[in-house]
Amino acid sequence: MWAGIVTGSIALAADAWHTLSDSISSAVVVIAAKLSSKKADKEHPFGHGRWEQISSIFIAFILGIIAYDFLKNSYTQFISRGAVQFGTIAVIVTAVSILVKEALAQYAFFIARKTGNMSVKADGWHHRSDALSSAAVLIGILFAKQFWWIDSALGAVIALLLFFAAVRIVKESITKLLGEEPSPELIEKISNEVREVYSSDTQLHHFHMHNYILHQELTFHIRLDRKMSIETAHGIASEIEKRIQDKFAIMSTIHVEPLLY
Repeated sequence: MWAGIVTGSIALAADAWHTLSDSISSAVVVIAAKLSSKKADKEHPFGHGRWEQISSIFIAFILGIIAYDFLKNSYTQFISRGAVQFGTIAVIVTAVSILVKEALAQYAFFIARKTGNMSVKADGWHHRSDALSSAAVLIGILFAKQFWWIDSALGAVIALLLFFAAVRIVKESITKLLGEEPSPELIEKISNEVREVYSSDTQLHHFHMHNYILHQELTFHIRLDRKMSIETAHGIASEIEKRIQDKFAIMSTIHVEPLLY
């Protein structure tokens, strides 16, 4: 922020605020992790895991606000043909900032891969976008003498990168909140488990996954011989549900239909 004030660079000043927003988003992630770890209760029988998606959307909202501010200030500077004079301090501050931010991003992505935590992944993208914005600022510093407009142009590019990251985070989070279709790989594995219990054709269909992060619910339909007794069909469905729970840690509910000939 000091370097931005001294040089009068919108990109540097905006980058400083962007860095500050990392602290805000990280605080949100910590709070969400605490909330989502609470056990299921009477009011929330599926647990509190979806706090992670809610916090991811909140982080994306912060990214969107920052991106808008980048774009607006860059446009204003470009229209006024404002040029920026950078010094050595700006180069050093920006270079160090890039290294630190990318290191934080890599660590967040590592934790997200190990835990599958969506909000930590979103926080990693926030760090990554911050590193990219600082890299763009550094490029602007190095070429500022040749191109008066480069500070404005790179500010706009950074804004678009942030919008892209925000949209990606929101899309992924909303998909999980609304419910999703299981991956083809998971469906194939479940089909194999069904064949272990009942070898005849069951015509599996209508797969739906309800992801509560710490608890996952799977529903699907199977078709069994129409001459089969209710008790036998129930036994087959219960055995399949038990296998899915044991193998994949997923609670499943199976709807039985008569087999179509």
